[in-house]
Amino acid sequence: MADPVQITFLGGLGDIGRNCAAIECRGEVLLLDCGVLFPDEDMPGADFVLPDLEYLRDRAGRIVGCICTHGHEDHIGALPRALEWLSFPVYASPFTLGLVRNRLEERGMTDRTTLIPIGDHDRVTIGSFDCEFIPVTHSVPSGLISAIRTPQGVILHSSDFKLDLNPVDGRRTDLARIGAIAHDEGIRLLLCDSTNSEIPGSSRSETEVGEVLRGVFAAHPARRLVVAAFSSHIHRIQQVADAAVESGRKVATLGLSMKRNFALARELGLLRLPDHSVIDVAESENHPPGQVCVVSTGSQGETRSALALAATGDSRWIDIGSDDTVVLSSSPIPGNEARVSRMINNLIRRGAKVVHSGQLEVHTTGHGKQDELRTLHTVADPEFFVPVHGETRHLAAHADLALKMGMPSDRVVLARDGEQVELTDRGLANRGHVTSGDYFYVNGRLVESGRELFGERLILGGQGVVNVVVVLSRKEGRLLARPRFESKGWVGAESVQDLEQAGVDEVVAAVEEHLASGEKEGLERLVRRTAGQFVNRSTGRRPMIVPIIIEI
Repeated sequence: MADPVQITFLGGLGDIGRNCAAIECRGEVLLLDCGVLFPDEDMPGADFVLPDLEYLRDRAGRIVGCICTHGHEDHIGALPRALEWLSFPVYASPFTLGLVRNRLEERGMTDRTTLIPIGDHDRVTIGSFDCEFIPVTHSVPSGLISAIRTPQGVILHSSDFKLDLNPVDGRRTDLARIGAIAHDEGIRLLLCDSTNSEIPGSSRSETEVGEVLRGVFAAHPARRLVVAAFSSHIHRIQQVADAAVESGRKVATLGLSMKRNFALARELGLLRLPDHSVIDVAESENHPPGQVCVVSTGSQGETRSALALAATGDSRWIDIGSDDTVVLSSSPIPGNEARVSRMINNLIRRGAKVVHSGQLEVHTTGHGKQDELRTLHTVADPEFFVPVHGETRHLAAHADLALKMGMPSDRVVLARDGEQVELTDRGLANRGHVTSGDYFYVNGRLVESGRELFGERLILGGQGVVNVVVVLSRKEGRLLARPRFESKGWVGAESVQDLEQAGVDEVVAAVEEHLASGEKEGLERLVRRTAGQFVNRSTGRRPMIVPIIIEI
C-alpha cells in the first residue's frame, strides 16, 4: 500500500483570501501559499486576517518549504507573520520572490528563510515531494500551476487562473502540458480556483482592456491621466504605459508599492518602456497636464492609499483638480463599494473627471469563468476534485459544475477551512476538522483570535458606551455617593444631561433595594441590566453598558 497523503486547508475555503494549504506525507509538510484576508466592515480595527498558523507551529520542524503560486497578497501576505514563528524555504517565480523579499525586508526578516527561484516547466524536489511548475495566466505576472507528485499520484493545484488566448506578455496557461501529465500519469486530485464559478461564459482578454485605455487617452489629450490599478497587475500597468508613451506622455508612479513593483518589473524585463518616458512623481507638476500619466495605487479606496489621499487633498505629491481625468482600472472588491464610491465623490468635488468600470470596460477579471473551468477539468480529467479559493457559494457552484460534467458525486469533495482531506489507495475522504479554522487577526503588533473584540468595537462605533459608576459601603450596606453616568457616543450634548440624571435615579432605586435585601452577589449584573433597560427604553439605542462598582 502506498503512503497516504493529507491536505489540510488553513484558509481560502470560505473566503476570498488567506489562501494556505498544508500537504503532508511521510512526516513532511509542504505549504501551498500563505496569504492574508483583508478585513471587512465587520472587523473594525483589524489590519488583516491570517490563516490558521497555529496548526503549523505544532509541525514547525517538519515543514520542507512553501510554494508561492503568485504574488498577490492573499497568497503571500502572511509569510512575514509565519516566519516570525517558523523557518522554511520559499519557492516562487523571480517576480513573486521580489514581492516576498520586499515584505520581509520591511520587517528585517530576510534571514528567516531562503528564497529559491523557480521558472516555467522547472521540476524541483522539495523534501520528498516531486514538484513541476506550469505557466498560468492571471492578473499578476509569472503565476504557476503546481503538479505535485506524491505516493498517491499527482496533485494538480491550479493557482488563480484564467485562459487568456491573447495575454499581454504572450505567456499562456499551458494546457498541453497538463494534458500530457493527465495522459501519461493521470491526475489523482485537482484543487481548482473557484472565484468565478458562478459566472457563465469566459473572461475577456487582458489585451482588450488595452484598447479601451487607448481610447480613454485619446479622448483626453490635454488632461493629466491618473490611472489607479493594483500595483502587482504589471500587465495592466504595461498597457497604461503603452498608451501613455504612444500619446507622448511621461509616466510617474504614485504610492510606495506601485513605485517598488514598477521598478522590480522593469528590472526583471516584465515591464518595458523607455527610460526617457519615466519621471519621478515630484516632477509631474512641472509638465503640462496633457504630457503626464500617473499610475497610482488606491483603486479600492483604501483610507490611507495614495489615490484616496489625493482625493481629499492630502497627497504630498499631486494636487487633483479640473485638469485631471482619473481612471479606476479595477472593479471594487466586495465590501469596498462604499469606500470606492466615497473616493469617486471626493475626486469629482475637486474638479476631476472619473472613468470607472461601471462606465467603460477598463477592467477584466483574472479568474476563469465557467467555460474556462470546464476546459481545465476536461484537460486534467482528474480522478478526484476539491474546489478551492472562494466563498462557500463559489465552492458549491464549482462542485455542481463538476457534477454536471459527469464526475461521480463520491469523487467531488467539498471542504472548509480547518478540514483535512486524505488520499489513500481507497480514494479521497474528508476527515473533518483537524484544526479550528479560526480567524487570527493582526491588530497592530498583536495577533488575536475570536470575533468578540470586533463585536464590542461595532457596538462602541455604532451605539457608544455608557459607564455607570457606583460607590458603596458593603459593610454598611449603603451608597456612599450618588452614582454617575459617563457616556460617549450615546446621545448628543443637548440631551445627555437630563437622560443621565434620569438613568441615575433608576440605578439608585435598584441598588438600594438590592442592598436592603442583604444580597451580596449580582450587583454588577443588576446595574448593567437596570441601566441598559433605561437606555434602550428612553432612546431606542443599545450602547455598551460598563458597570464600575467601587466598594469601600
